[in-house]
Amino acid sequence: MGEIQGSRGRSDRMFGLWKKRKDDWERGGGKVYCIVGLGNPEKKYENTRHNIGFDVIDALAEKYSIAVRERGFKALFGKGVIEGQRVLLVKPQTYMNLSGESVREITDYYKMDAEEDLIVISDDISLEVGRIRIRKRGSAGGHNGLKNIIKHLGTEQFMRIRMGVGEKPEEWDLVDYVLGHFPKEEREKMDQGMKDAVAAVGIMVTEGPDKAMNVYNKKKAKKPAAAEPGERTETVSADVHQRKADAGRTVESGMHITADTDTERDVHKMAEKSSKEKEDKTADRD
Repeated sequence: MGEIQGSRGRSDRMFGLWKKRKDDWERGGGKVYCIVGLGNPEKKYENTRHNIGFDVIDALAEKYSIAVRERGFKALFGKGVIEGQRVLLVKPQTYMNLSGESVREITDYYKMDAEEDLIVISDDISLEVGRIRIRKRGSAGGHNGLKNIIKHLGTEQFMRIRMGVGEKPEEWDLVDYVLGHFPKEEREKMDQGMKDAVAAVGIMVTEGPDKAMNVYNKKKAKKPAAAEPGERTETVSADVHQRKADAGRTVESGMHITADTDTERDVHKMAEKSSKEKEDKTADRD
């Protein structure tokens, strides 16, 4: 009986501490940063390449003792403080393709300026495993989660941290690759990449994105091989929750992947046209 009462006492104290922090956050003034990690909500997607955004949110939550347990805005979210700055940590529960619905709701509710207050963390197959790259603006680059956020916000002007998960081996299906788990040697690199991303967020909310870019964008991004004329480069759709694993599928180069008559995976081109590439390169230098 004593052990049960002791456990209840600890739980009550923990709840009291959490409530005090939440109340303090609500009473606080000044800017609030919205930090969004992209991923898919089902357990089967945990720790996959495509869910690295969720993993970074979890790492931030652990370091800064922020409980990401509240439900609302089509997301799991938590209120806390990072390096003296009030933040919202957000994990949209809409599935990747509809991430913009959640982001729009929460930024509207808190009257946020996307350019100044929003940081989005996503996977990127054009960067080597464990590399991170910070940008202040730019196109979706073929990522459907970013594409949907841009659509709902009506702007490309928001900060993002791109987490390198490595290029797809030639023999792999792209959807299977990004929904796969990291082998041990890559997991170690990604753990370091996540530490870098957590540190980068701390810099971004205190000293701004330019400082973080100077620290973490020093190395050149790994560039995909140039496509031959007429050739298309595939990139994954985020509508992956409808995927039927091991179903018979056909791949039509750069167009779409069909799992069966009921499930079609939307696939976008990764290779941008020259004008889009120039736009991205210009944005990288900003």
